[in-house]
Amino acid sequence: MTAVQPQIPNDQVPADQIPAQQFDALEVGTTATTASRGRLRVPWRFLGGRALFYLFTLWAAVTINFILPRMMKGDAVSAYLARNRNISPEAADGLRALLGLDTDKSLFEQYIDYWALLLRGDLGVSLLHGLRPVTEVISQSLPWTIGLVGFATIVSFLIGTIGGAIVGWRRGSRLDVIIPITTFLSTIPYFWLGLLAIAVFSVNLKLFPIGKAYGVGMSPEWTPEFIGQVIHHGFLPAATIIIASLGGWVLGMRNMMLTVLDDDYIMVAQAKGMPNRRVLWGYAARNAVLPQIQSFALSIGFIVGGTIVMEMVFSYPGVGKLLLDATNAKDYALMQGVFLVITLSVLVANILADVAYAFLDPRTRQTGA
Repeated sequence: MTAVQPQIPNDQVPADQIPAQQFDALEVGTTATTASRGRLRVPWRFLGGRALFYLFTLWAAVTINFILPRMMKGDAVSAYLARNRNISPEAADGLRALLGLDTDKSLFEQYIDYWALLLRGDLGVSLLHGLRPVTEVISQSLPWTIGLVGFATIVSFLIGTIGGAIVGWRRGSRLDVIIPITTFLSTIPYFWLGLLAIAVFSVNLKLFPIGKAYGVGMSPEWTPEFIGQVIHHGFLPAATIIIASLGGWVLGMRNMMLTVLDDDYIMVAQAKGMPNRRVLWGYAARNAVLPQIQSFALSIGFIVGGTIVMEMVFSYPGVGKLLLDATNAKDYALMQGVFLVITLSVLVANILADVAYAFLDPRTRQTGA
């Protein structure tokens, strides 16, 4: 009697024991190719661990955001009284209580009150802007920063990543000249590049306005004329941001492509007769882009706070200029609000990068279901 051998599923058999007709060497060692079971697995352990890490980071950032202004010399009320000497002592005490700087409460009580206000979405009031709510002040400047710098960052990332992949694929060709050119442009200080662009295209050629987000006499509204003004005023600062940041994306993607192209699965794909376009975008570029995603997430996160120089050069009404004005006026409530927005933007960007990693890289999904 012949013994019946038990059938073991292929997903439980080591790769070196799978019959040749059932085994594709191209699916080993690459994150571009995922098995059907990998597409359905959700890395709950990975995502849960990252969620705990980001919750702790958020608590630490909010705590530091609370402590730092209180460690600085003076306060917002003192700076306000220096500019307005007709304020009575009773009114000054009322302002301190309104801003959470009441000396009758301990630091711990102020900390608890600060968290209670945050959970209600109350960031306080801004002395610099006539006791207007901080959320209202930030909400007026935030769309300008996200619209301009966010658009420029995304465009720079796409152009640099695609261009770097092509340059890396055609290594040794004339396209290599792009690397030193873009690298040189990225080493130029941004403020100097912005001033040079204003001198050439605004002062001499008069193709673009010198600064501001829209023309004098215009009011923000959803009309074709106003939208055209915003695009016209924003083109020059957006172009300078793209030019200044393009070199890093091109160089990073090109270097990763050179590393990936030496892997065995690329040679297997080419030996199987796959079209070069499929090998480039389906295997090489898809694996090489993974480190770029984390860098892109960081750049997206720092969009909110990394625009002070650009907004000063082009007199753009964004969050960067708002933070600088709040710092000069010691408007701590507004400073804390802007810092909180920057912190949240960085955390959200990194969370999105982790989620993208989890679904693009099957090795991450194997850390736990």
